[in-house]
Amino acid sequence: MSSPLAGREAGTCLHCGLAVEGADYCCRGCELAAAIIRDAGLERYYAEREAPAPRPGGAVGRWVDVPRTSLDDGSERARLQVDGLVCGSCVWVTERVLAQTPGVIEARISYADGRAELRWDPEQTDLEQLAGRVAALGYQPRPLSEQAGPDRGLLARLGVAVFSAANVMMLSVGLYLGWFSGMHERYAALFRWVSLVLATPSALWCAEPFFRRAWAGLRRGVLHMDLPVSLGVALLYGHGLLATIQGRDSYLDSLTMLVALLLTGRVLEQRGRRRAAEAAQSLAARTPASARRLVGGSGAVETVAADALAVGDRLLLAAGEEAAADGRVLRGSGALRQALLTGESEPAPVGPGDRVVAGAVLDSGSLEFVVEAAGAGTLLARMAEGLAEAQARPPSPELADRIAPWFTGVVLGLAGLAGIGWRIAAGPGPALEVAIAVMVVACPCALALSSPLAVAAGLGAAARRGLLLRGGDSLRRLARIDRVALDKTGTLTGGVPEVIEADDETLRVAAGLERSSIHPVARAIVAEAGRRGLPIPAGARVLEVPGEGMCGTVDGVSYTLRQGAPGEVLLSGGGRQRRIRLADTLRPEAARAIAELSAMGLRPVLLTGDHPAVAERIAAQAGLERAEAGLSPEDKAARIEALGERVLFVGDGLNDGPALARAYAGVAMGGGAASSVLVADGVITAEDLKPLVAGIRAARAAERAVRSNLRRSLIYNTLAVSAALAGLINPLVAAVLMPLSSLMVVWGSSRIERDVARGVG
Repeated sequence: MSSPLAGREAGTCLHCGLAVEGADYCCRGCELAAAIIRDAGLERYYAEREAPAPRPGGAVGRWVDVPRTSLDDGSERARLQVDGLVCGSCVWVTERVLAQTPGVIEARISYADGRAELRWDPEQTDLEQLAGRVAALGYQPRPLSEQAGPDRGLLARLGVAVFSAANVMMLSVGLYLGWFSGMHERYAALFRWVSLVLATPSALWCAEPFFRRAWAGLRRGVLHMDLPVSLGVALLYGHGLLATIQGRDSYLDSLTMLVALLLTGRVLEQRGRRRAAEAAQSLAARTPASARRLVGGSGAVETVAADALAVGDRLLLAAGEEAAADGRVLRGSGALRQALLTGESEPAPVGPGDRVVAGAVLDSGSLEFVVEAAGAGTLLARMAEGLAEAQARPPSPELADRIAPWFTGVVLGLAGLAGIGWRIAAGPGPALEVAIAVMVVACPCALALSSPLAVAAGLGAAARRGLLLRGGDSLRRLARIDRVALDKTGTLTGGVPEVIEADDETLRVAAGLERSSIHPVARAIVAEAGRRGLPIPAGARVLEVPGEGMCGTVDGVSYTLRQGAPGEVLLSGGGRQRRIRLADTLRPEAARAIAELSAMGLRPVLLTGDHPAVAERIAAQAGLERAEAGLSPEDKAARIEALGERVLFVGDGLNDGPALARAYAGVAMGGGAASSVLVADGVITAEDLKPLVAGIRAARAAERAVRSNLRRSLIYNTLAVSAALAGLINPLVAAVLMPLSSLMVVWGSSRIERDVARGVG
């Protein structure tokens, strides 16, 4: 087996590549990392990697709080993020070092997004030790809940590239003006050499990520967009260097501007891809850490950890407490908020036989329930698992990357054939000029910039209208949807009950009973009485009966206020019974938004956990032809799959997380549950659905712009390359013509805002 020192550059650390003197490693951490790799028999990592590893550090994070799943065989499973992976060899060595760690059953890492899934025997190791093992190699493990910071190295390259481009551009303007007004040769030479000095770090350091990825692609036999970009940068710099030495104009402004624009697009795309904190962490936090459990038949109560609960345990739940497991009520009654299960914000009355889910909050009353599912078996844990799996979804490939292999192959082939043909016909001098002209004039600026510029314009157009998307991949998915499914509460409706039918006297008496209650129904009654200007009396001997309603005296008459049929409250007293009807009302702009979505061919459908009668009423008001009611979170996710491959789901509740994760694209209302916001591709910041329609139009406009830009670029390249092959364009003219394709891309991307404003979609 070859030595790990083979192929090392002199004077550099074997592991991280930093400069050292008289030693193989820069620090003890790198030496230990190399020892780990050597002991695992993975020394070929050093020969195959595409860049040095980061310097080893500590495993930062609260690993004890990371959600993990206990499996039937006694093992545990968890997911985490690994930052700093720069090539496939990094993934390979990290996976195998983990796999050879005692106690590790399985270790998988995705190079696309750095997500790691680990399964281990808790008797032999734990997650903190495994994270430390990764950190010892030089990579940075972190819990999924901790947001990654920006790539400071890429930002530094962008800053240098912009500085270089701005200054070289000013010097070039002076040189161009000198063509007409005259410039002394010594000043022109000074401008050229200063331009070369400024362009050198831009070409050799700022563009280094493109060269590295291009070389990595070549080693794997893949021709992607970074290869033609790298060739263009290298040729422009080589031409600029030769022209400067020969005292000719170098056109290095084209080179520096190209690098600056490409890095700007890369930074914008990277910022869009940085996800917010992992939704599964948010869900796990909703489960209380402990529960009150009844001991045997003695009636004694003990406080135990939530992860110690088992099926068949009997738990007590008091007003204000959260359930730590799923189960069925044995005794007691109360009002339970189960938005996790139904999506409805209003507390629902529960009694013996009713279901309780982990994370549900008891507003009033007291319950004793038997555990039917605990830990990883709860609805909450299954939702968290589904959301975590959805986050590992890799980004879709860009159209430019699919075209790049053909583009690169054709350009290289034409340049080679042109060089051979012109060498035979006119000698080596003209052959070299024609070959360089073909490569330069076909520089894939437009191909590389078409997606980042259009995506940035599309994201901006959507954001200005109230839809914030996570990045380019989210925008592309939104452009390709062919169906829309919507939740009801908090999405089509405001999510708060309102009085829709009651006479003034009934409302006045009910408000007198409810004036001190914080129940959503009470707030709706009191608010409606205030809107009507009714004087609200002070009730006497008012008592709130958990799970039943209110009773008390108003104007000397005894009244009771209790829940009737769905959406009704009954007021009894004085020998008669009166009714107040409440409903969750449609958002003002919802019907128009639904009509516009239908006109775009997206066939919207309503999916809700609410009562069928309520769903049908809201669907009729919104103009929806189809509504499905009584759906659990898992039912919604299943219906999303049944509707088709490219379904957009719009929701706001904690129970909408699985459907948002399962859908091709997901959009959450900004005022919704944290988990729905975190897992969605986009967030609506306004209190209506108009931003959704505008966002879809922006996404479609951006998709059209990308395709139009690519078509224009290909037409330009066809004409320009043909002229270069005919010897009509020399390298200097080619360098001048090259920015034209980029200007076409900028012009095409600028039309996105206009298309969205005109309602083109």
